[in-house]
Order: sequence, then C-alpha cells, then structure tokens
Amino acid sequence: MKDILHPLCLAIAGTGFVFLLRDLTRSRRDPALVALAFTFGFSAISYAVSLTWVWVRIDGVFGVTNISVPLAQSCVILVLALQASVLAHWSKPAGRARRRSSVLLATAAAVIAAMSVLFVLLTPATTRPVDFSLYYAHDPYFQAYVLLYFGTYSAAEIYLARACWRYARTASTPSIAWGLRLITVGAAVTLVYSGVRIGAVVGAEAGFSVDGLNNLAWACGDIGATLTQIGYFLPVLTRRTRSAGAWATAHLQYRRLRPLWAALDRADPGITLRRPPRQREQILRGRSAHFPLLRRRVEIRQGQKLLRRYLAPDARAQAEGRRRAEGLTGADLAAAVTADQIRDALVRHRADAPADTPAEYADAGLPLDGTDDEVRHLQRVAGYFAPPAPGGPQPAGAPSGARP
Repeated sequence: MKDILHPLCLAIAGTGFVFLLRDLTRSRRDPALVALAFTFGFSAISYAVSLTWVWVRIDGVFGVTNISVPLAQSCVILVLALQASVLAHWSKPAGRARRRSSVLLATAAAVIAAMSVLFVLLTPATTRPVDFSLYYAHDPYFQAYVLLYFGTYSAAEIYLARACWRYARTASTPSIAWGLRLITVGAAVTLVYSGVRIGAVVGAEAGFSVDGLNNLAWACGDIGATLTQIGYFLPVLTRRTRSAGAWATAHLQYRRLRPLWAALDRADPGITLRRPPRQREQILRGRSAHFPLLRRRVEIRQGQKLLRRYLAPDARAQAEGRRRAEGLTGADLAAAVTADQIRDALVRHRADAPADTPAEYADAGLPLDGTDDEVRHLQRVAGYFAPPAPGGPQPAGAPSGARP
C-alpha cells in the first residue's frame, strides 16, 4: 500500500513545491509563503525517502539500517511545525505570528533531537521499509520513539483540525474557507494512522496485535496528508488560476483592440510614442499585456481626439439612424455609432476635409467610471469598427460593418 500511495503523494507535494518556488523567488519576504513552500518541500522529501527502493539505497549509502525512518519522520515533524506557522501568519498579527513560528520550530528541533537519540539507542538488525513500526514494537527504545513521534504527530494534527475548522467559519475568501475544511478532514483522517502506530506499542505490552491494520494505517496517513496538502494549496491554486485568467484576458483584449488602434496609428503615427513588440513574442516569453493594454487605450483615445475636427454631424445622424434600425440601444448603440464616426473621420482625414461644425463622439456622454469600464467600452467600439478600404475617399456615413 505504501509504495502505491507514496508516489502519488510525492507528485502532489513536489508539484506544490515547484508552483510555490516560482512565487517564492518574487516574494521572499512573505513568511507565510516561505513556510508554505518549505511545507511542500519537506513533505516531498519525506515521501521520497520512504519509498522502498529509496529506503534501501539510503541504508546502503549511510551504512545505517533503517536510517530513512528518522530522516522521513524528521521531515514530517518540520512539516507539522511549518503548517502551524502558516496558520499563525494567516490568522495573527505579524509580531505574534513570528513569535509563534519561532516556538513551533524550536519545539520541532527539540523533538527531532530526542528522536535521533532514541534511534541511536535502537539496534535495528534488518531493513524493514514496510513494517518497521510493527517489527520493533517490543523494543523499549522504539516504544519511547513511537510515543514521542506519534504523540507529537497526533497533538499537531488535533491542533490543525480544531484551528482550521474554527478559522474556516470566519474566512471571507471561499477558496481559503474550503482549503481550511479540507485541512480539517485530512488532519482527522491521519489520526487513524497515528492511532494504529501507537496501538502497536500498546498492544505489544497488553497482548494484542494491530498487524492487520498496517495497510489501513498507510492509507489513512497518505490520504489524510494529501487532503491537507490540497487544502493548503487550494488558495494558492485559485489565485494562480485567476492570475492566469487575467493574463490571458489582457492579451485577448489587447489583440481585439489592434484593428482600431492600427487604423488610427496609420492616420497619425504620432499617437504611438513607442512601437509595440510583436504580441506573439510577448506571449511566448510569458509577458503580461496589462501595461501595453493601458497604453493602447490611451493611444486610441488620443487618436480620437486628433480626429475630432473631422466628425461630420450628418455622418453621426446617419449612423444613429442605421444602428437604431438594427435594434441597438444604450452602450452598444454608442459604441457602434462611435465606430462609424471614426471610420468616416478617417476617410475625411485622408481627403483633408475637416467638418465645418464638428460633432461630438456618440460615446462622449457615456458614464465610464474607471479604466476597466473604458477598456470594455473600447472593446465594443472595436467590435463594430471596420477600417475604411484603401484608396480614395468613400461616401460620408457609409456603414463600418456589423459587430462580429
């Protein structure tokens, strides 16, 4: 059972560490992120060391039978301390969280030191990568080792379960609330694992055996730990998913504004202070389009201002009549008429025929409260806009095309 579940758990923990490592290189001063990253890192190490073939290799390298036991379990103790540190940084003021983290890590170090001493006193004679805890259950030093390790383990999991359940009820972010609930369930499931291991020691003295529960213990330990890891990673994954969505949306919006921007840029290249790089290259490099999108918005608006004296009143009147006949109203009507006005103004600009009494843009009075609203509006304008055909001037008020 161990060699079936451990690789899956190793993959999950390793993936979480890799994801967080990228954030860690950018936010090294975020103590919660640092603790969370090392939580996944030490968890991955504990799973890797516990794999049977790795266990045997490590024994051979160090020349110490079952040395993988304290190595893996020391990582687990660190994981438990770091998980509690993450909760402290999420729920307490910075000063209190730092003090709590220092106490937790000092306690983990003391437990690991005591485990190391007890392991040295233990005299394992044969490598037992699967049933180590059951095989040495009668050894008094191992009994002390088990009670220390699994007593600490159980206390930590009980604390995590209670704390996460309490914080989940007050969390305002859904992903954090669900993550904390998953941690609670995972911590409760792992108590079966520690209970079986403690039961093996008690049974060795009381005269009963829990050998038949060994596979159940491994399953509960791995499943519970995996649920805990997913719970901690869920808010991070949600944030990364939203960030990726915003990244893709910005690039899509930037691309959709290109026909409108390009037509204005051809009419007056002065609106573009800096030639934009190829978008495909930016995407391949993982660059954000957020700032280029804001710059494109400004350049389009600047282009509209430069065309202001070419806005013919009759062109606007014809465009409004035609677009109303198409059933457009409100913001869509203003966007469509503005697109037609820009097209007609580009034709007049090419012919150097300014209007005697320039009209206003149809979207001049449209309430746009912020940058996002303005970008969305320009998306609508670009959707209705079709650049004028190259060549000579075309009739004023000619339709600029339907929205795709």
